[in-house]
Amino acid sequence: MSGETWTRKYAPKSGKDVMQGAYLTLKEYVLGYRKQRAKAAILQGPTGCGKTSSVYALANELGYEVLELNASDFRNEDAIESIAGSASKQLSIFGRGKIILIDEIDGVSGQQDRGGMGAILLIAEKSSFPVIMTANDLSDKKFQALRRKSLLILYEALTYQQVYAELKNICECESITHDEQTLKKLALRAKGDLRGAINDLQALSQATRSISSQDVDELSDRDREASITEALLKIVKGTDIKVAASAFENVGEELDKCAMWIDENLPYEYLHGKELKKAYDSLSRADVFTGRIRRWQHWRFLVYINALISAGVAISKRERNRSVVQYKQPSRPLKIYIANSKYAKKHSIADKIAEKTKCSSRTAMHGYLPYMKLIFANSIEAADAISEELELSYDEKEWLRR
Repeated sequence: MSGETWTRKYAPKSGKDVMQGAYLTLKEYVLGYRKQRAKAAILQGPTGCGKTSSVYALANELGYEVLELNASDFRNEDAIESIAGSASKQLSIFGRGKIILIDEIDGVSGQQDRGGMGAILLIAEKSSFPVIMTANDLSDKKFQALRRKSLLILYEALTYQQVYAELKNICECESITHDEQTLKKLALRAKGDLRGAINDLQALSQATRSISSQDVDELSDRDREASITEALLKIVKGTDIKVAASAFENVGEELDKCAMWIDENLPYEYLHGKELKKAYDSLSRADVFTGRIRRWQHWRFLVYINALISAGVAISKRERNRSVVQYKQPSRPLKIYIANSKYAKKHSIADKIAEKTKCSSRTAMHGYLPYMKLIFANSIEAADAISEELELSYDEKEWLRR
């Protein structure tokens, strides 16, 4: 086997290979860029759903060059402008069209990124070529100005059937010995992340040109969940405060994710109301410190978060629950993503109304949007006029008609 990664080798080469219906909206935006009033397009969707690969597929289809900038690597105005500023105005060496791709813009955050978001906006406004950005989540207020001036294109998580079909195709092309159930297990485990599933397939089959059900069960993600389980046991079953306080030291998860695991499983371990109340009080106090870190960038508060979600939860019980509990993964991230996706179009429309009427997005959301839905439901001519004025996308118009 060659050293080339399979994610690159089997990346979509044109629109017919892309698994997202949103690709047509992206293509329409790029082809009509000079007539578009939106300064940039933002592809929003979960990890591994094909946002970045669809940009490269479109560039390949149109014969364009892609200038890629990862926002998490260049975290301030000077760095972003030095790399993308001049390139956004100059033709490529061979005179081809160009797409400016700014990947993972949710990586621009915090004090060290001061000016980074403004630089991205400036590049989008002055660029002679279409600017495409990707993001997992744009719910943070810092993206409000960017959302207002951009076309939001929503990408959905891939189904396990789509992931399975691609894995099966790769196995056939690479002559990998496999069975249907093993590939389906790998596809289900990916949870819509095709890139992650392909990387796992390559890692598991690289040496033997085969993949088994046991191989899938031994993946690193399963090991990471086992570490979380061990940490939970030290906290909810243990009585030693020092052991509980060090429970998350070697766990490969951020503290906020660890807190979600505790939040999800506490009711199954702490069966007495007073103990459960005391444990949740520790979690809520940790959440207060999380807010302070985000607001003031006081990272020294992390030590208090760790103490509260570990030792604080551990000492909330008088005695441990001796029954065996099967711990569950946190459901909150999925619920948050579903909610954000559900209201993404609503926020996008409100931002466009706010820009036209010179009001706040909040006023547009609560003061104008309900009446617009009535107009779209009762007057086709008025709806068409408003759509043209606000430059609403097809999906946004359909949302207003519901």
